[in-house]
Amino acid sequence: MELSLYEYKYVETSLGGFFSSATHRDTIDEHAKDCWRLVQVLPTHYNGHGKPTDYEIIFERVIQNE
Repeated sequence: MELSLYEYKYVETSLGGFFSSATHRDTIDEHAKDCWRLVQVLPTHYNGHGKPTDYEIIFERVIQNE
């Protein structure tokens, strides 16, 4: 049985960038072309009302053994 190793990439974005037009979709699609898989969208900062303002998009991919 071969063990798979993963690498991770963290992309920070703000509320405007993540939820306006297709920016977040473009980010996810561009990373998918390079074999990155979306793992999670994590809020990292909140405003005074408890609403998230900044996010981290987390991707992973298998490390290719050469």
